[in-house]
Amino acid sequence: MRATEPPTQSVGAYAAVHGPVEAADRIRAGCAPPAVLAEVAQPEPDLRDDLAALEAGHARLLTPEDDDWPNAAAHDLAASGTGAPLGLWVCGDPQLGVLTAGPVAVVGSLAASPYGEYVAAELGQGVADRDIAIANGAGFGVEAHALRGALSTSGRGRCLVVLACGIDVGYPADHGPLLREITDSGGVLVTEYPLGTKPRRTRGYARQRLVAALSEATVIVEAGRRSPALAVARTASRLGRRVYAVPGPVTSATSAVDRTTERHADQAYTWLISSR
Repeated sequence: MRATEPPTQSVGAYAAVHGPVEAADRIRAGCAPPAVLAEVAQPEPDLRDDLAALEAGHARLLTPEDDDWPNAAAHDLAASGTGAPLGLWVCGDPQLGVLTAGPVAVVGSLAASPYGEYVAAELGQGVADRDIAIANGAGFGVEAHALRGALSTSGRGRCLVVLACGIDVGYPADHGPLLREITDSGGVLVTEYPLGTKPRRTRGYARQRLVAALSEATVIVEAGRRSPALAVARTASRLGRRVYAVPGPVTSATSAVDRTTERHADQAYTWLISSR
């Protein structure tokens, strides 16, 4: 995980065939296929800080051999050619209940309108009231309001946040208290990026595929045509997950839709009304 930049389709497939130890030995020796070597950074990374953090209990490293590994999500990502994670750094509930209880991803615009913020919070609370977890990347706007809506349900709300950085980085910085409240309330923070990894745009897009894969359904509350949230919808659709789009004002740029979200808008309206 230290030597690669997700998504790593070739390295993941190679490790699945040979096992991680033998795969690493072959990569070190330079005898792995060119596609695998192209996904590996040089020189070999220093793992001492990672091992110290694991020993101290600051985080948990989940691997495909663990009972808590999200097998369905990893399998679907690998089968679709999207790239399954090699492992997951986790902070929060050690039982990872939210990973196995079919979360609903609620995502959307960072610059949400008051309408979008209200609907996101209502969805978060309504889903949490049914003992279903909310999943997203804890971004500003729609995502943060959905998480806060879930947390407002008398401690019942559980959240799964997929980070585009190391588990110890705390990004967005303004959401430090929110992330701590999530882990204190039985939720989890998950990332495929090692400790200390800084966020950047490409990692944000790579993260979206995990949000989609770990969720049973995705709801787009508001999103412009270039919104990163639409990457979640497209991946979810590609993986065969349900995708919904909340109808919004036709005059609003954050209620723009593409073909992926447009065909699901009526379903989202029906789902939204029935969940109230």
